[in-house]
Amino acid sequence: MRILYISHTHPPKDAPLENIGGMQRVSVQLYRALQTREDVTVIPIILHSSWNRIVVNTILFMFNLLYSLPKKAVKENVDIILFSSMVTASLSVFLRSRIKIPMAVICHGLDVTTPNIFYQKFVRKVFSKLDGVIAVSNATKLACTKRGIPTEKAFVVSNGLDKKDIGVVPDKTEAKKFLSDSLGIDLSDKNLLLTVGRLVKRKGHEWFVRSIWPGIQRDCVYLIIGDGPELADLQSAIKNAPQKENIILLGKQPDNVLKNAYSAADVFVMPNIRVSGDMEGFGIVLIEANYCSTPVVASELEGIKDVIEPGKNGYLVQEGDAELFAKKIDFVLNEELEKLSATCKKYVEDRFGWEYIIGRYISVLREIKEKKIDID
Repeated sequence: MRILYISHTHPPKDAPLENIGGMQRVSVQLYRALQTREDVTVIPIILHSSWNRIVVNTILFMFNLLYSLPKKAVKENVDIILFSSMVTASLSVFLRSRIKIPMAVICHGLDVTTPNIFYQKFVRKVFSKLDGVIAVSNATKLACTKRGIPTEKAFVVSNGLDKKDIGVVPDKTEAKKFLSDSLGIDLSDKNLLLTVGRLVKRKGHEWFVRSIWPGIQRDCVYLIIGDGPELADLQSAIKNAPQKENIILLGKQPDNVLKNAYSAADVFVMPNIRVSGDMEGFGIVLIEANYCSTPVVASELEGIKDVIEPGKNGYLVQEGDAELFAKKIDFVLNEELEKLSATCKKYVEDRFGWEYIIGRYISVLREIKEKKIDID
């Protein structure tokens, strides 16, 4: 099968993968995984761009594809076109009459649910031109079917974990020493709770500090890595929190700090809350933490539910239940930390390793292709 893969989200070729977002990282890893398969040929059309040029470069990239994509598809004799997101999939609206081969898109969550009336109308238009949607979670698939994609054209393939990008994981003692030495964080006789993610409302950082943190009985340090528009509100919550000296807001960090933080942490927490028009499509950080042998306590919400298997790599807590969330963290620290730390890495390797995920992608792409042929 010959796949024409289109993405606008790759970093510059001479730049490392540090500090790119989850959707961008998935695209890079997916393309890499596709190249390892002998049963497919991948023809890439990829924009490599730094963040400060992404808007301008994407506009130019898309404009060029309006003219070149139909010819490219014919010249390369491709069997299917795979768009990495709804941004590039928007080309289908303008090119459907000129491209007869099947076209599919990977949907991540917010790229489907962005709460703008004009954008939502456009999403439906895009879906009407596509032959398949690959959603990263069941919650994302549901968001797609609500917006007009027929159920028989919607599939779920989880995001994958690329062990090469994470590299060698330091053991917990080394990682804690790294954080203590490089960042001045005192972790002696304390458990480390960790959150990694953009500071946006749905992530629940402020809610955790105001409502969950006061109820945790164990002596903990809470480390928050990330930045974003909710920074001021989070800082205000920290200022008024009990034991505020044990809440550390680091901001955005490079990959070597992230890896050590994942490994040093005792529990990774993801206290998401429901926000209209927004959603957690999957949660790459959850499997990255698990790969570093750190179990998760997270809200039972949206795409997060596809990642956590209670008792194997962490626990889910009903969204909005602050008391239960605090108790579950204490329970893991008191009763199940050793067990979960031992099982969570293997769980994500087996279920989310790219060796398995890429097989799912190829199987789904073949099904989309065959369905298109049957219809025609």
